[in-house]
Amino acid sequence: MGDSLTAEQIWHKPYPYGNSVGHLILHLTGNLNYYIGARIAENGYVRDRDREFTEPKPIPKEELFAAFDRTIAMVAATIRMQEPEDWLKEYSAEREPEAKERFNIFLRSAGHAYHHVGQIIYLANELKK
Repeated sequence: MGDSLTAEQIWHKPYPYGNSVGHLILHLTGNLNYYIGARIAENGYVRDRDREFTEPKPIPKEELFAAFDRTIAMVAATIRMQEPEDWLKEYSAEREPEAKERFNIFLRSAGHAYHHVGQIIYLANELKK
């Protein structure tokens, strides 16, 4: 998808209060780096959630997608490192009071990503018209 959109299209907001493809990718990158990276993989990630939606300077698309790819690789590696007993370990994070076990946050993160990927696909299709 990244190759099919121009840099301008990636950062185009469909309406003043909407999110661009770029901001949604920043959000997914930040979300996964915090909930999985910082809280389980302990990678030291410090999240700036507001910036994910308000970044004023368009990040080059190669850099944007490279950061997302690294994040997905980190999530996959973290999943592979889990032993059967790890899935039930206690889990806590800001804005996630219901995710009391690691398994729950992986499921919630997957659902969250699925939701935003749907938005990204919709926006990308609209932008290519």
